[in-house]
Formats: sequence, C-alpha cells, structure tokens
Amino acid sequence: MRAVIQRVLEASVATGGEGLSRIGRGVLVLLGVGAGDTEEDARYLADKTVHLRIFPDDADKMNLSLLDVEGEILVVSQFTLLGDCRKGRRPSYAGAAPPAKAEELYEFYVSEIRRFTGKAATGKFQAMMQVSLINDGPVTLLLDSEKAF
Repeated sequence: MRAVIQRVLEASVATGGEGLSRIGRGVLVLLGVGAGDTEEDARYLADKTVHLRIFPDDADKMNLSLLDVEGEILVVSQFTLLGDCRKGRRPSYAGAAPPAKAEELYEFYVSEIRRFTGKAATGKFQAMMQVSLINDGPVTLLLDSEKAF
C-alpha cells in the first residue's frame, strides 16, 4: 500500500463539477492499494500518517504530528500510485489490487484514520476526481507499507 502525504493549507476534491469534500490545514493523502496488501498494511499506514511529525513547532522545526496540531485529513484513492513505468511508455497496473479489494482496504484505512482523529474527509472511490490543494512548505512524503516490514 502506498500513500503520498502532502501537508496542505487547504485541499478539496470534486467529481463531475460537484464538490465532495474540503479541508483546511492538515494533510491530503493519495492512497494506492496493491494486490498483496492486507489490513495490516492499512493499519500501519494509518498510524504512520497521523503520527508523522511534519508540522512546525514554535521553533519552526518539523516536530508536530497531525494529531498535535488538530489538523484535518482528506483521503483520495489513487490506483495509479501502483503504476509500474520501468518498461515501455505505458504504465502497467498489474500490481494494483482488484477494485473490490482496493475499495475494502481503502475504507479500512479511512476507518483507522477516523479511529485516531474522529473524522476524515474522502473522495469517491473509482470516480474521476479533480483534486485541488495548496501545498504547505511544500512538504510531500511517500509511504510504502512494503518497505515497513
């Protein structure tokens, strides 16, 4: 499971011109689910996401987590994070989970985030979405559960 974590001043997601979710200061998470991913991967990434110390403290050091700053979170599914571009010019998505499994683990990740934060905004699974953000810093990190164990 892969997650691109972006510290934001604000972020929103829409589909078909209709706004779905909007957050203020916090993180935007683009989440991709791999074919071999499990609830353990989702649990690990959710814990890591909310506890990453990527927000500045009073000394302007990245020392505070999303929980410390009571930030908001927007989670958007993005299977293209599993695209393999090593061969040819068209990415292969053979490593991405089938849609039903991906949705189940995406929803599980969101529920784990909500366990920590009490709330999480989301996009719409398997929809064409327009994501807008004001990246803060910019701070953008890549988490990969495959590299954790």
